[in-house]
Amino acid sequence: MVNIVLRGLAAAALAVMPLLAPAPAHAAETLPLADAVAGLPVALESRDGYDRNKFRHWNTGDDPADGCNTRSEVLLHEAITPPDVGAGCRLSGGSWFSYYDATVVTSAGSLDIDHMVPLAEAWDSGASAWTAQRREAYANDQGAEASLVAVTARSNRSKADQDPAQWLPPVTAVHCRYVGEWVGTKLRWGLAVDDVELTALQNLASNCPGETVTYEPAL
Repeated sequence: MVNIVLRGLAAAALAVMPLLAPAPAHAAETLPLADAVAGLPVALESRDGYDRNKFRHWNTGDDPADGCNTRSEVLLHEAITPPDVGAGCRLSGGSWFSYYDATVVTSAGSLDIDHMVPLAEAWDSGASAWTAQRREAYANDQGAEASLVAVTARSNRSKADQDPAQWLPPVTAVHCRYVGEWVGTKLRWGLAVDDVELTALQNLASNCPGETVTYEPAL
């Protein structure tokens, strides 16, 4: 009798287990740009304690066995004409399209890898409370196309650590794309916006009615 009861309890537990299984975490979500902006947390920003070295980059990348660091892996991924890869992952030849300024670049050394949301802005917006490991993951994030972007050094340095209230790409035709990628990156990493940034994003989104934002929360 005891064995029959135990077997019954085990069967019941197995029947319930699928109901208790957690829903898939970190599912990608697609929203209209205006709705995505509305979903951003709002908070005051603070640069206190910021040091670029608190975001370790570039590390060994997504594939430590390939001998390339994150910067080189992004360049290989984004090349429109693949470069030759030499010893120590030295890149030669190849070509890239810098969408910020609609420029074709034929030298890897002329490109910067832009953090869509700059490291200093990420710090201001919540990364100051992260662990060193999470900041490293952020600084080397290849899990979303928009997180790291190969662009001309000129355009990246013009942008510096400014948010869209202060800087937009010189090519106006890509403003909606850029704002969508900025918002998607902030949502992916749970980063906040301040009031000035929020107002700018709302105004920009109103001019981009067809733009959508797809993002997947970072682990």
